Amino acid sequence: MKKIVAPLAILAFVLSLVTLFLSQNTSDLVYVDVNKLIEGYKRTKVVRGEFEKKANVLKSNVDSLVTDWQKELKLYEKERSKFSKKELELKQELLSNKQQQINNYQQAIQKQIQSEDQKATQTVVNDINDYVKEFGKKQGYKIIFGASGGGNIMYADKTADLTEQVLEGLNAEYQGKK
Repeated sequence: MKKIVAPLAILAFVLSLVTLFLSQNTSDLVYVDVNKLIEGYKRTKVVRGEFEKKANVLKSNVDSLVTDWQKELKLYEKERSKFSKKELELKQELLSNKQQQINNYQQAIQKQIQSEDQKATQTVVNDINDYVKEFGKKQGYKIIFGASGGGNIMYADKTADLTEQVLEGLNAEYQGKK
C-alpha cells in the first residue's frame, strides 16, 4: 500500500503543477472586443450626442446659406429681364462669387466636423485604453489583446474574453466621475 501512495502523491503533485502551469498560461492571454467596449461604454453615447449637436449646428449654418443663395438665384432668374446687360453681368458675377464662397465654407465645415469626430472618438478610445491598462495591471495580466473584428484575433476561447468584465468596470468608473 505504501508503494502505491507515494507514486500517486507524486503523480497528483505533477498533475497539479501542470494544471497550474496551463491555467497560468491561458490567463495571461486574454482579449477584449474593442467594438463592444466602444459601443457599450456610456461615455461614448454622451460624447457622440455632443458631437451630433455641434455637427447639426454647423450643417444648419451651411444649409441656411445655401437656402439664401437659392432664393437670390430664383429672384435673379425671375427679374433678369428687367436688368441691363451690365447689371446682368454684375449680378451673375456676384451670384457666382457667393456660390464659390459657400462651397469653400461648406468644405471647411466638413473638415471641421471630421476633426471634431476624430477628437471625440479619440477621447473615448483614450479612456478605454487607460482603463484596460490599469485593469490589466491590477489583475496581473501580462498582455490583453484587442479584438476588433478585423482578423487580428481569429479564434479565442470565451473564457479568455474579458470584454464584459472590463465594460462593467469602465462604466462604473465613468459613472463615478460624473
